This record gives sequence, structure tokens and C-alpha cells, in this order.
Amino acid sequence: MPTIVSGRIPASEFALDYSLETHPELIFETERIVTSGDEAIMPLLWVRGASQEEIQETLENDPTVDNVTLLGDFEDEWLFQMEWVGHVDLIVQMLINSEATILDAVGHEDQWKLRVLYPRRSLFSETHEFCDAHGLNFEVESIRELDSEPAGRYGLTADQYEVLSTAAAKGYFEVPRAVTLQELAEEFDVSHQAVSERLRRATDALVEDTLFVGLNESDFQ
Repeated sequence: MPTIVSGRIPASEFALDYSLETHPELIFETERIVTSGDEAIMPLLWVRGASQEEIQETLENDPTVDNVTLLGDFEDEWLFQMEWVGHVDLIVQMLINSEATILDAVGHEDQWKLRVLYPRRSLFSETHEFCDAHGLNFEVESIRELDSEPAGRYGLTADQYEVLSTAAAKGYFEVPRAVTLQELAEEFDVSHQAVSERLRRATDALVEDTLFVGLNESDFQ
């Protein structure tokens, strides 16, 4: 059964350690990661937290990075394409040997947070064994098997999925709203506070599972 694994790994064992150590305020967020043979990884990365000049200078001095190209300038964040030429063994193992897809990778301060989709849970076991054999500290935070239920695919409980999908279908998120919290509460036969809490928790879970920022709010202030 397809399985999503979320976890953290030190930047020193993964990618862009020099850049993150030089500018710990930087935030790297992957748009896409692909392999280029067995010795290089070619990611598209969103970068924010410093000026364009500072970021480009830092990347040019990073010994684990090669062929850095600026693809897009969006005022306070920039899209880069580059090659990772160091510490790529784990990524190669995930992408090639374990047939995994890296859904998200966010680098900040001294670590990266990953969310990885494996076609089968047994393939994650191979990554776990690889980390043990090579002394890599991949700290697993959650393992979730995907089932046929929509709620499970989006990291929601059944109650959260029901209230969120019903609210959307009835126009709660439209402007102006076509249904009120009180009307939703009456439909589910729960209190106004209960339906509000379910919506809040469902939204938090959905954002975490799909956007996967993986950082604290203070990191963006």
C-alpha cells in the first residue's frame, strides 16, 4: 500500500549545509527534485530569507552545489535550478532504489524536513536500513499508509473530512458566505463551537499535509 513518510535530517547529511550555516535565515523549499545519474541531483528550489545577491553569492560558494541558474525573480523569493553534487546518496536511494517520490523538502537553519511517498511500505524499510548502514540521522515523525478513504489520503479524520467537504459544497468559503457556522452546526447536530473547531483542525491538517511548510510561524516574521 502506498505510504507517506515525514521526517527530518540534518543539513550536514543532506544538502546546502554551507548555505544554511552561512545564512541560517534562508528557507529552501523544493518545487521538484529529479536525478541526473547516480552522482548528481537536480532540484528546482524556491529560496527566501535574504537578498537575491546574497543568495546567489552564497550558492556560488557552496561546495555541494553546481550549475546554479536563476529561473524566476518574485521580489521576495527566487526560483533556482541547480545540481546537488554532495550528500546525495540518500536522495538517490529514495528516488532510484526505493522508487519513492519526494513530495516536499524544506531546508531551514540546520535541518531539512522531508515528506516522501513510497509505492509500498516495505520500500521505506530499505531507506531505513540504508540510513542505519551509512550513519544518517533520518528522524521519522510520521508514517501514514494511504487507503481508499478520501479522508486518509489528505491526513484528515473522517469527521474533519466530512465537515470540511460539506462546508465547501454549501458555500461556507464563498464571499459572501452561502451558509453560516450555525447552519453547519445544526446539520451535524453539534454545537457552534464544535463545528468551528473541526473546521479549524481540518484546515490545519490539510494545509500541513498539502503545503508542508514544516516551519514555525515565527520563521516568516
